[in-house]
Amino acid sequence: MLTKRIIPCLDIKNGRTVKGVNFKYLKDAGDPIKLVKWYTAQSADEIVFLDITATNEKRKVLVKLVKKIAKHINIPFTVGGGIKEEQDVELLLQYGADKISINTAAFKNSKILEIISKRFGSQCLVLAIDTKYIDNEWIVYLNGGRISTGIKVIDWVKKAIDKGVGEILLTSMDNDGTKNGFAIDITKNISENVNIPVIASGGAGKIEDFYEIFKNGKADAALAASIFHYKEVKIPKLKKFLKKNNIPVRIN
Repeated sequence: MLTKRIIPCLDIKNGRTVKGVNFKYLKDAGDPIKLVKWYTAQSADEIVFLDITATNEKRKVLVKLVKKIAKHINIPFTVGGGIKEEQDVELLLQYGADKISINTAAFKNSKILEIISKRFGSQCLVLAIDTKYIDNEWIVYLNGGRISTGIKVIDWVKKAIDKGVGEILLTSMDNDGTKNGFAIDITKNISENVNIPVIASGGAGKIEDFYEIFKNGKADAALAASIFHYKEVKIPKLKKFLKKNNIPVRIN
């Protein structure tokens, strides 16, 4: 049985780690390099780095910071934000990323998914999806949650998988930063209808939330930020709880 993964997320703005609620009200959460060192020591399974304003500011991801962070990581490292073309992917992989996460650019031009997966392999291609529950449907949002597409998540996921995506990073904007738990229903719906791993994101507030998203949401991995950044939940304790409750996790 494959182990479930615990993934801290570094949302980056102006070179600093930030965290907000429902994609708003951002506040500082610390130095990303210090946090990466902490998470590596804490037995995190992966790290996700998202340059959250790159797309909206129409610029490339902060490659110099990526390079600095990569020096301190011995676990898989996913980078996203402002990625639009295969040259961006090539550069990030050279600078130490193991996987790249693409969101808005993929929706606007899905052919880029085919290009990336064919050249670099689907194993390094993560499709990030920001979604919000509108009129009884989960809808895809772009540009850091600023623009509604009107398209249902499940429809976009199936199309993206056909283009070569190897993993889904699914973030519920409604749950983001609330600490009220993950969006179980949409995560389960996606997980049960695809044959690639699904990372649940948005809403973690306590260790029981991780059990729920793995057990009932059928997620392959769970991503969180503030509860890890502010040491409200420590990863070793979380993993012991999960293992005790028959959720398979990797414990060093």
